[in-house]
Amino acid sequence: MRIDDKITFDRENVFGLGQANTDYAQYFIGNSYLNPLTEPGKCPVFLANVTFEPGCRNNWHIHHAKSGGGQLLICTAGEGWYQEEGEEAVSLTPGTVITIPANVKHWHGAKKDSWFSHIALEVPGEETSNQWLEPVDDETYYGLE
Repeated sequence: MRIDDKITFDRENVFGLGQANTDYAQYFIGNSYLNPLTEPGKCPVFLANVTFEPGCRNNWHIHHAKSGGGQLLICTAGEGWYQEEGEEAVSLTPGTVITIPANVKHWHGAKKDSWFSHIALEVPGEETSNQWLEPVDDETYYGLE
């Protein structure tokens, strides 16, 4: 369900908005918010609810790993997009789970007219790192329906 109203979205966003995602703002177009659900060092897996305002998306990026690694997205509220390089964009709605293998170039974010949240899970692996790349251009993004 597309949700452009923040008050309605806050009721649907059961894992909470969290704080402005200032540490990674340079890798996003628009505003995003981060609500950690596990504490690094106290849990072997880091989970966070990531919220995107309408029109917000992250840059193309790659989760590198020698083995294991990658990312899982569990969509929880609103509507968004996920796209791997060379593939069609996938519409994201609550209940959608996306498995992103290590070393795959991709991006994800809200639809242009909806708030969106997903839980992001970094998959443990060997020699993992994230590489942030170029922004998703407006022509590509606004051409999605």
